[in-house]
Amino acid sequence: MPRTPDTIFEPRKSPVQARSAASVDAILQATIQVLLSLGKDRLTTTRVAQRAGVSVGTLYQYFPNKSSLLQAALRNHLEDVTSSVEQASLQQRGQPLAQQISALITAFLAAKMRHPKTSVALYAVSSDLDAAKIVRQIGDRSNKAIVAMLESSSDRLTSDPQLVALMLQGAMNGVSRRLLETPSPEKRIDALRAELIFFATSYLKACSTT
Repeated sequence: MPRTPDTIFEPRKSPVQARSAASVDAILQATIQVLLSLGKDRLTTTRVAQRAGVSVGTLYQYFPNKSSLLQAALRNHLEDVTSSVEQASLQQRGQPLAQQISALITAFLAAKMRHPKTSVALYAVSSDLDAAKIVRQIGDRSNKAIVAMLESSSDRLTSDPQLVALMLQGAMNGVSRRLLETPSPEKRIDALRAELIFFATSYLKACSTT
């Protein structure tokens, strides 16, 4: 039976013990290492297991195939970025919009640039992973966090906070992707961060009354 576009290969079981959690973490790290060194086409469950120092049987306890490995690695990466967004959004509740968006963008780009090669590699294979559902789920989490932050602002939005949050997410995701596609993203991050903050602050000013 053909897969639907939103098919997600869930791990066969969840790591409930410290040793199991360590094995899964090692497997996901090895997945990224093999992806970066050999590419998607040469990535196999056997190579990942060898790199992780576990048996193929142990790997199969959690991940039934190559696609499930890559999807889990993608989810892990997006979870890391989303956690940074959620933390920044929580810390900035009650602050003026300009301060909120500056802190949010700074935290978001820092998370994206923490492992830029990993970000680029996962972007490159995401279209082959039926990853739309993962991206949508993670995006919804970020949206809720940003909406709650905006609604708490000491400035009053005159536009729908959810729509504003979606626009901000689109801008941040678009700029970060273009940044990561450049040959030396670390050389351009400061300038692009400043421009993105200026862009988003101007947008928020037009959407609010102070």
